Amino acid sequence: MSSLRSDAARSRQQILRAARGRAIDDLRFNELAREAGVGVGTVYRHFPNMPALVEALNHDALELLVERARAALDATDPAAALDAFVREAVQLQVERDGLQSVLLSPDASPDARALRDELMPLVQRILDRAAEAGALRTGISVDQLQRLVCGVEHAVRLGGGRDRDLFLGVVLAGLRP
Repeated sequence: MSSLRSDAARSRQQILRAARGRAIDDLRFNELAREAGVGVGTVYRHFPNMPALVEALNHDALELLVERARAALDATDPAAALDAFVREAVQLQVERDGLQSVLLSPDASPDARALRDELMPLVQRILDRAAEAGALRTGISVDQLQRLVCGVEHAVRLGGGRDRDLFLGVVLAGLRP
């Protein structure tokens, strides 16, 4: 029984390794199965659909966002903390295709929902601290910040990675009072 679990864990990791680094639009279960050295049925057993695979590929990125939000709350300068968190969130979303869809999905797994449920109040506290310090325009919500970060990520992708700092600068300046 234990070796079956070990084999299943190994095949899951092989599939994730084969998928990592590919654009979401380029993922095909048949190709992943071939590259991972498993049957296509094995891929579907681990990941019944593409959103499940995308979520698994981005689980560690969600954990990292939570970690970065906590670090921002530990920073002494609320304005710099907000700036750093937004920059890190954009960078992570640019690097990890599909992270944005996991963050916004109403059909996320319980694990992903738990991480999101942990992340959003942390981000709210980052915003609250920046607002209390006079470093944030009034009325900016977590949802609005999330859409702004997604917008910058999308603009960076459309531009082939160019102008990230320009777009970030515009958004960060717009967040200030």
